[in-house]
Amino acid sequence: MQLETTSELLKNLYWITLLAVIVSSASGVLKAGFKKFDLFGVIIIAIATGLGGGSLRDMLLDRNVFWIEDQMFFTASIGSAILIFFVARFAKISPRYFLVADAAGLATFGIAGTLVSLMAGAPALIASFMGVVTGTMGGIFRDVLCNEQPVVFSSPLYATVSWVGSLAFVGLLYVDIDITVSAVIAGIGIFAARLIAIRYNISLPKFRFKNQEP
Repeated sequence: MQLETTSELLKNLYWITLLAVIVSSASGVLKAGFKKFDLFGVIIIAIATGLGGGSLRDMLLDRNVFWIEDQMFFTASIGSAILIFFVARFAKISPRYFLVADAAGLATFGIAGTLVSLMAGAPALIASFMGVVTGTMGGIFRDVLCNEQPVVFSSPLYATVSWVGSLAFVGLLYVDIDITVSAVIAGIGIFAARLIAIRYNISLPKFRFKNQEP
């Protein structure tokens, strides 16, 4: 399945990706803030979070890296970092906001990554997994740089909801649902499912050996 590249499609992709960069960078800033990093450290974490997943996706698809081709995404990531860095000095920010921003980034990047991959001619299943890569790898880079176990490996339904949502997005496109409507439905589904999983601690079974303590 390869989507025909049109000006409307490119416009939708641009704004989805820009939103994803902003909210994902914000989640990186909040994580770095809880670690009490300085301004430079905060910016580096924001860039790794907001741009890391999309960078890996583009390299795997042999495309020009999106933020190198258009520096607006790089600027937006830095701008998000600086804004939240200073806002946090005047407003109390709950750790809960990190989870909301992270879920929003997971949803928007999941849809953007799937869309980019379909436009590049990737098969539907591969395109959906590229959505997962785009949505989760930035968070992995963030957590590793913050010296923490990546959320994706132990948190309630994370990559799972991203992949299901990306597959749903592809399915909606297959039945000729408008691309904007499809993106909104699938994106909201990923976002809501992630927050519900956090709220009720829903997760996949964890690996353990026979007779090992749960």
